[in-house]
Amino acid sequence: MLATAAPTTLLLITADPSHPLAHLALRYARALLQLTVTATAASNEGDDGTGQLNSSDVPHSPATSDNIKQPLNIFFYADAAYTANRLRWQSADQLNLTQQWQRLSEQYQLPLPSCVSTALTRGISDTDNSARHRLDGENLATGFHLVGLSELAMMMQGDCRLIQF
Repeated sequence: MLATAAPTTLLLITADPSHPLAHLALRYARALLQLTVTATAASNEGDDGTGQLNSSDVPHSPATSDNIKQPLNIFFYADAAYTANRLRWQSADQLNLTQQWQRLSEQYQLPLPSCVSTALTRGISDTDNSARHRLDGENLATGFHLVGLSELAMMMQGDCRLIQF
């Protein structure tokens, strides 16, 4: 019997960062990525005959490992574009979703694309778009990048499981 690779999960995040669904999307992404790392480590277990995991057995990033297909794609659309605003203030008693996505991105080398049209409409811009549209400055958070909807279409090609938050 032939084994088939699991479909790549695409999280289409449309909820404003203050909405509970936006927080749920982050929790889902963390869980899926951790599950992938755990499964990879388990498949490597015992390579040295001891049954112990070595640090080299656990990939730093599922996104960059040669043996592992990227298990997760993210796309920030509509009000979720606010997550990419580096100037978005968050009170101390609330989870700062922008920072949490940045940490997850760094840990797993996970791209954080945001729709350029919805971001610009909400006052979020990078350096290139600020110059192109003669805006006063840029405020795109580190780790996020602005892309067109063609990126979303490309993510949806092939074997993809789409989940919208």
